[in-house]
Amino acid sequence: MSSFIEFFSDVFAGELDTYVVTFTLVASMVILLFLSFPMVVPLAVGALIGMIHFSGIDTGVIIQQMITGISPNALIAVPMFILAADIMTRGHTANNLLGLIQAFIGHLRGGLPITACISCTLFGSVSGSTQATVVSVGQIMRPRLLQAGYKDSFVMALIINASDIAFLIPPSIGLILYGTLANTSVGELFIAGIGPGILLAIMFSAYCYFYSVYQGDSITLVEKATLKERITAFKKALIPLGFPALIVGGIYSGAVTPTEAASFSVLYAIIVECFIYRQLSMKDVIDAALSTGLITAVVFILVGMGQAFSWYISFEMIPQDLLAPLNLEDASKEYILVVIALSFFVGCMFVDSLVVLVILTPIFVPIVDAAGLDPVLVGVMITLQMAIGSATPPFGCDIFTAIAIFNKPYMEVIKGTLPFILILFFMSALLIYVPDIALLLRDLAFSS
Repeated sequence: MSSFIEFFSDVFAGELDTYVVTFTLVASMVILLFLSFPMVVPLAVGALIGMIHFSGIDTGVIIQQMITGISPNALIAVPMFILAADIMTRGHTANNLLGLIQAFIGHLRGGLPITACISCTLFGSVSGSTQATVVSVGQIMRPRLLQAGYKDSFVMALIINASDIAFLIPPSIGLILYGTLANTSVGELFIAGIGPGILLAIMFSAYCYFYSVYQGDSITLVEKATLKERITAFKKALIPLGFPALIVGGIYSGAVTPTEAASFSVLYAIIVECFIYRQLSMKDVIDAALSTGLITAVVFILVGMGQAFSWYISFEMIPQDLLAPLNLEDASKEYILVVIALSFFVGCMFVDSLVVLVILTPIFVPIVDAAGLDPVLVGVMITLQMAIGSATPPFGCDIFTAIAIFNKPYMEVIKGTLPFILILFFMSALLIYVPDIALLLRDLAFSS
């Protein structure tokens, strides 16, 4: 092993051009990805290249950076929200939220797809997970939408993209990680994500309405719910609606921190699903905890290796050299936001969004600070790009989740996604030129 390191140390001993180093990094990572290695391996190789290139640096620095990446206290909220989401996915929460929405608007033109859209938004505000939302809402709503006459391509695209609102609506794992990486208040990010999330749900719902009108008589309307049925649906959904009230209300009022809200969410989920609904046993909770442990381990390994890789490329000053031709130092705020949005969107199309977040955020933080941009606005913009990337071909994670649960081929799943992607792009443009969509609520909540 020592001779291997010495050999490459000789190769990299001279002053290499930044583009040569960048090509070496990218080529090695792409090759490893095509060989089906998990993403943590290419990240580790990238950090190893840095260790070899800078042979005079103690190799313990890599380990220190990995530990630094997973040390922030805010990351404690991540496994808590994942566990709460897993418990609720196994229980009745999604079904009761969906029943409430359908009872009031399901009979209207476009009512069923709008029900699916709003249900994804509400469940996202409970779980914070796009994939959990795809599974929970998708399994319930897809059969109903197909029975009503909607095309399967439209149904799957709607569920995949509406689930991505969970990236913006708190509790969002993406917002927590960004806040940790950019040293930005997670509470402010949570509040700032509400406005764009709601507006996105409204735009998706408008598209669903016009799509249903265009389909005409091929769509069968469901029977209007009676007053008694609506009251019953409201009673069933009242307890699950306590989740967003706990998270958003607690943070908005200053009563709890995001980490404390995450802990309360787990307790609330257990009480609701095990003792009120009596849907789950303690064995189910233990299974959810084990599943959460596996997911959290993967996330934290990615965060740790991503931190080590980010340290290397920052030490090499690769980002500064690559971004120099763009003249970001003298650019307008809007131009910088466009560059950030495009960078994250392209990255999330090909690589897991959390990995892209960990790698690119440290690159842009100094630029954001120097330009005087609000880091909260940038965080919401970045999280929106993560949402777009997770539903965009070729490698959006929600696409593959839909393939697995709907048992449909890749091309059929992505067939109807284009209109939703265009709406998401329009939302990105709105955020750039009308930042108050995100910042108004934040300013009202934290003005004092």
